[in-house]
Amino acid sequence: MNPPGDGRLLNLDEVRRNLRNDLDSLRAPEGYLFAGSPRYHTLFGRDSLIAAWETLAIDPTIANATLRILARYQGRRVHPRSEEEPGRILHEHRFDPESRKELPDWDFPYFGSIDSTPLFVIVAAEHERRTGDGRLVDDLWPSIESAWRWMTEYGDKDGDGFLEYNRTNPHGLLHQGWKDGVEDHLRMKPPIALIEVQGYAVAAHRACAALAAKRGHRDVAEHAATASARLRDALNRDFWMADRKFYALALDGSKQQRTAITSNPGHLLLMDAVPATRIRDLVARVFRDDMWTPYGIRDHAASEPDFNPYSSHNGSIWPHDNWIFARGLLEHGFVEEAKRVAGSLLRAYQAMGRIPERYVVDGDTLVDVSTSSAEGWRANPLQAWSTGALLDLLSDPRLVPP
Repeated sequence: MNPPGDGRLLNLDEVRRNLRNDLDSLRAPEGYLFAGSPRYHTLFGRDSLIAAWETLAIDPTIANATLRILARYQGRRVHPRSEEEPGRILHEHRFDPESRKELPDWDFPYFGSIDSTPLFVIVAAEHERRTGDGRLVDDLWPSIESAWRWMTEYGDKDGDGFLEYNRTNPHGLLHQGWKDGVEDHLRMKPPIALIEVQGYAVAAHRACAALAAKRGHRDVAEHAATASARLRDALNRDFWMADRKFYALALDGSKQQRTAITSNPGHLLLMDAVPATRIRDLVARVFRDDMWTPYGIRDHAASEPDFNPYSSHNGSIWPHDNWIFARGLLEHGFVEEAKRVAGSLLRAYQAMGRIPERYVVDGDTLVDVSTSSAEGWRANPLQAWSTGALLDLLSDPRLVPP
């Protein structure tokens, strides 16, 4: 792992202990992790699931509790105001009436997420694989199958195999991937198919096929395996930019590529959605100077015309985003590159004394936007999927000395 930025040695045991304490402070009575604090101190779909995935090797009870409570609130009906659909996993819940007043045009649970549902299937399968205990999947199998069917019946309304979003509540989230928001900061018109979401779907179909086959559900297993293979082929055909040797951010409502260079395609590695012949090109592009900084990978390339280092989704650095890339690098044998990513997050932690939701590199300067809004939306100082990202990487013996 690269040394901290100022050369001082960190006590990694102390860092891990502090990160674990931060996670414990976000633990709900039911055992899942609230998304953050002081904002987002509630149940999320995407955020809570990714944090649960990050902490599987540290405390698998978090994933168990997360999957169970999300299954409890899983969509049962079609309800446009909350964007609920049968099988869909929520984006966000607000349990107390007072906090719901912040979003008066939403019904809760609010389901405006395109990726919570495939992530639910993935994390369930990862829990079984990592723990060797199939009881959780046995208990939740109806919910897992229902989530998979949402992907094929509601998430893909035009039948082209891609998961796409188009809000049904005009006051809901316009963009419904992890770079979400009510405004069109991504400069695309729905229905939109995001590249990383197609990777999640490839992995979720594959996971569902394996779980179904193990339990004797042959029809589901066959259909899910076929869907995974077809989608993998399709995303590599329709999102690949041959002239740039990289993947487009998305296909817009006209099925045209949004050709911005972003961190999103880096998620494909962990999902095993990239042909072997393209992996080195993808990795090399992410590590170019317009994306790579000493403190991690930007979510949007500095070479793009709409780049703004202070923008949440057009230039910031997100630890969870870097975690997904680092884990994908390890899966494909890029250990030294994964060490670079882990070292960059540790360097940021040392500089700020924390690992917030996101942060900024402006020129050569690291800016903690959890203490000052500067430009754009102020970052949350404590976010489960950021804390879990660094804790997991610092707990991997391949990335840190014993």
